[in-house]
Amino acid sequence: MERTIWEDHGEGEGVQEEDPLLLDTREDEADVEDIVLEHEHQREVFEEAEVVDETGESNAVPDQDGGGGEGGNSFINERFFNERLFNERWFNETALPVVEWVRENRVLVVAVLLALLILRWKLKDLRRRWFAAFLNRFYRNVDAKMEEMKKDVFATLGSVVSHDPELRKTGGLKILEIGVGTGANFAHYPDGTLLTVVDPNPHFKKYYEANRKKFPNIQAEDIIVSTGEDMDMVPDNSVDVVVVTLVFCSVSDTEKILRQILRVLVPGGKFYFYEHIHEFDAANHAFRRRLQSFLTFVGVWPFIFDNCHLNRDILKAVEATGFSKVEAQRFYAPINHLIFQIIKPSLKGVAEK
Repeated sequence: MERTIWEDHGEGEGVQEEDPLLLDTREDEADVEDIVLEHEHQREVFEEAEVVDETGESNAVPDQDGGGGEGGNSFINERFFNERLFNERWFNETALPVVEWVRENRVLVVAVLLALLILRWKLKDLRRRWFAAFLNRFYRNVDAKMEEMKKDVFATLGSVVSHDPELRKTGGLKILEIGVGTGANFAHYPDGTLLTVVDPNPHFKKYYEANRKKFPNIQAEDIIVSTGEDMDMVPDNSVDVVVVTLVFCSVSDTEKILRQILRVLVPGGKFYFYEHIHEFDAANHAFRRRLQSFLTFVGVWPFIFDNCHLNRDILKAVEATGFSKVEAQRFYAPINHLIFQIIKPSLKGVAEK
């Protein structure tokens, strides 16, 4: 057995050897005694401490029975002391090692954070690419019933008279379409239309370009890559008609877009809208209404379809914006696809400035 040599420098005494097991036991007893003394000392400090407010009166904490006796103070002090010990232990055993690890591996931590940010940005970009491709394919295969429904939405567009004297001669209009996508509404615009388009998704561009070549009777401008909330580049009182179809489900601020629409319309100008909405007949279609809310709440549908929310209905917001007249109708779109039965509840209408 190894033995540790301890030197005692007391006068008249030589070198003395001691068993290390005995020394370890004494050290442990000393540590325990120190902890107990420290505990007692802290308790005495807490019990003797007294907080005095500006009036000189004691703010002693009452005991659990409502009194201000020593029992209440002892209880509070004991709990506070235990919480303090717990916090110190948590910091030393948990927080401090984590901080040290991050400090030692700071290059790795920074690299991981950058990778996550890039992945998040790229994932959003990939979702937008997919959504543009999906809508392009969806509108190429739309059935005749859906086209008839769309014609009904724009039935009165031909009766609108432009505020521009030159366009009035040709029967054309100045139209602003928000969320133009692939240009699926081109077929419903009158000849000679001057079309300004806004869309936040830049990946619609190639589909939009291919589509507008099919309609030489429409002077369609390049896509302004922006949201409807931030289309300040469109002048006040500058367009005869604003068109928005299947867009409000994904916008971040419905009221702001509606105010922008009211701003850009000329006096007497019209706002045409068609949107899928939250199920409005809960008595007969309660399951669809609950499913719309669930898929939106858990984020599944918004993730797949570029922030599309299934549980919105913009009619009250349109009516509260300040239009002089609003005519709208809730109805069921003639959608046959099984998955998209969930977006059958719809709203169409015309609002006039």
